[in-house]
Amino acid sequence: MSKKNRSKTDFLQNIINIFEANPAKLYNYRQIAAVANIDNDMRELLLITLDGLVLRGILTSPASGKYKYNKPEDIFLTGKVDITKQGSAYIVPDDESSDDIFVYEHNMNRAFHGDRVKVKVFNKKGSRAEGEIVEIIEKSKRTFVGKIEVSSKYAFVIPDSKNMPYDIFIPLANLNGAQKGQKVLADIVEWKKEMKSPTGKVIDILGDSGDVNVEMHAILAEFDLPYSYPEHIEKLAQRISGKITAADCAKRRDFRDIATFTIDPKDAKDFDDALSIRTLDNGHWEIGVHIADVTHYVKHNSSINREAEDRTTSIYLVDRTIPMLPERLSNFICSLRPDEEKLCFSAVFELDNRATIKSEWLGRTVILSKRRFTYEEAQEVIETGEGDYSQELLKLNFLAQIMRKNRFKNGAVTFEREEAKFELDENGKPLRVYFKEMKESNQLVEEFMLLANRKVAEKIGKKVAGQKAKTFVYRIHDKPDFDKLNNFSSFIKRFGYSMKLDNDARLSKEMNKVLSEVKGKPEAGLIETLAVRSMAKAIYSTDNIGHYGLAFPYYTHFTSPIRRYPDMMVHRLLAAYLNGEKSADADYYDKMCKQSSLMEQRAVDAERASIKYKMIEFMEDKIGEVYDGLISGVTEWGIFVELIDTKIEGMVSVRSMKDDFYCFDEDNYRIVGQSSGITYTLGDKVTVKLTNADLLQKHIDFQLINQELNDYKAAQHTVKNQMQGRGWKRKK
Repeated sequence: MSKKNRSKTDFLQNIINIFEANPAKLYNYRQIAAVANIDNDMRELLLITLDGLVLRGILTSPASGKYKYNKPEDIFLTGKVDITKQGSAYIVPDDESSDDIFVYEHNMNRAFHGDRVKVKVFNKKGSRAEGEIVEIIEKSKRTFVGKIEVSSKYAFVIPDSKNMPYDIFIPLANLNGAQKGQKVLADIVEWKKEMKSPTGKVIDILGDSGDVNVEMHAILAEFDLPYSYPEHIEKLAQRISGKITAADCAKRRDFRDIATFTIDPKDAKDFDDALSIRTLDNGHWEIGVHIADVTHYVKHNSSINREAEDRTTSIYLVDRTIPMLPERLSNFICSLRPDEEKLCFSAVFELDNRATIKSEWLGRTVILSKRRFTYEEAQEVIETGEGDYSQELLKLNFLAQIMRKNRFKNGAVTFEREEAKFELDENGKPLRVYFKEMKESNQLVEEFMLLANRKVAEKIGKKVAGQKAKTFVYRIHDKPDFDKLNNFSSFIKRFGYSMKLDNDARLSKEMNKVLSEVKGKPEAGLIETLAVRSMAKAIYSTDNIGHYGLAFPYYTHFTSPIRRYPDMMVHRLLAAYLNGEKSADADYYDKMCKQSSLMEQRAVDAERASIKYKMIEFMEDKIGEVYDGLISGVTEWGIFVELIDTKIEGMVSVRSMKDDFYCFDEDNYRIVGQSSGITYTLGDKVTVKLTNADLLQKHIDFQLINQELNDYKAAQHTVKNQMQGRGWKRKK
């Protein structure tokens, strides 16, 4: 190495390379000079370089004049794979304090979306950590829904899921009778290192792509949810007798002569809950919250119960319900239908005219519902004061509104987001989109269900001095993440809203203030969605931490056992403890809480997917029509726009924006035109034209048409540049 042509950079790197190649070896100055072929006249430079590398942490000096490579320890983290449609992924660490780790496709090592993996973190560029998956710790599902393409020698399944970027190779021997163009369910068999795609086999044929029933079944299969009911379970349910005997009634508190009714959606068939009301001699009110006694009919060790354990929830798609229990139970035997005697598990309260609880009772009952109200019918009675059971409904509503006011006063957060509903024709095709409004009749039912759930949880969960807490199933909701709240607070400022985050005790009131101010505004849907995302998710657990959103220290799910397995668990535990039995096995209930939380989220995802499908179907014949919308999402490949009237969301691809070259500004939720300076930011109001509504690919495409706004923004950018070029500054 000659002195003349050696640059400082080459000199430094050469020294580092020697140590990296021999990380365990200890070198002195002369040994390094000999290995690197460094002249004596460069001794001073070498010593300065070695001491500098020690200061930078690249070398250590364990003894005077001795140097050794300071090999960095490998960093490994565990987390879940969140794969993108491009094939790369983000690893969401188990340690929530760690940032996501980006993994390129060539470092995925055949991991799938949802896998729990071990990742080696080897690079950090700017603010983004990068890594390589080195081990799959827990595998997620390996079955996928997709359309099959068949050739003379082989076949491929093209998955529907955006989180499955690989086609699945299907040998002809594994077709299982599937034909080209059909929607199928495929299982991954293997993925050899030399293969670009995994190999699979067809395990079920759902039917022809595009058929509504097939597509709904495909949505369920995509989220690993059941789309049919086992025939042998249905047969077992048929054998269950719905007859109520005198012996059944003798063990229960009798409410058959008390005014009792149900209030449910007009299309409901499974009536979980009923309300009764009567005046007591002391002028107080006895309110009964009566819940279908499902566990009287479904025994813990039965085949029907095992099926319910697997499902844990009913699933509500736009055009159908997939029940947790066989229809004979959910729609007939257990359903609290009018003019039929029914067995219930009830929470009965004595309330005064201020809705103060004077006494409470929990136990099994027999009831007879006198009337089935829809929410609309009950609302009409509340608004007019006329109709069946008008005095009873008005009193229940009066008490419910007091309880509701007190709940928010105590710190509950109000999330009353508009719920998209569809008017469908006889073939299930959407004719219009409308939004369900939460009125007083809904609030009436909600408040009494909340009361029952809270008091059941308190009964078991409230610790008694000298006694250990008993195993129980709680519905818990953790405090919000401060970083997410801070981001939310920063975002809403662009709309003129603000919230103070300096006081935990006032946080819920601040959130309620924002949600109240935004109600009815064009940006309401966007801000409400982001507000929900800033909060933790409610889950089931045997470890009670309270319910932050409701501001309840004890809360459970007791009121919907027809459609939720946790409620069945609560019924069984409550009955056992009321009978003086000892604490139940915690392991079983821990496992079932995790299963219930998982299946609940899958059911919610499937419901959203069915709503999206119907929205695309609704837009199919509206190509070319123009709409006003708000930017609801910004990514490097485009902007998402939510239409103001229908809340239908589609994408404007960056490639379709021909007026400029747009770059993604992730920190500011926007894309920016590099020549014009035009920006499109989360929350901006835009005008778009529908260019495509593709049911097979499940996406909607829009094109921006607000050219006048673009021209104005471009002109403003030009003026700003001219002023800066002339050295002008805005006066303060």
